[in-house]
Amino acid sequence: MKRKVCKKCKIFVEGDDCPICHSSSFSNNWQGKIFVNDANKSEIAQKIGHKIKGEYAIKVK
Repeated sequence: MKRKVCKKCKIFVEGDDCPICHSSSFSNNWQGKIFVNDANKSEIAQKIGHKIKGEYAIKVK
């Protein structure tokens, strides 16, 4: 079973609202994962605009 992802932030969410943008718009249709451990030191996190530690989907439909 696929987990739900925030459509705006692309972060994986377990509750009823996104911890970053507080949106309640989610999708179960996503592809790929990126794990950001330290957003300040990660070149990939900086390029894709993620500033908070977490697990993100690459593509959300």
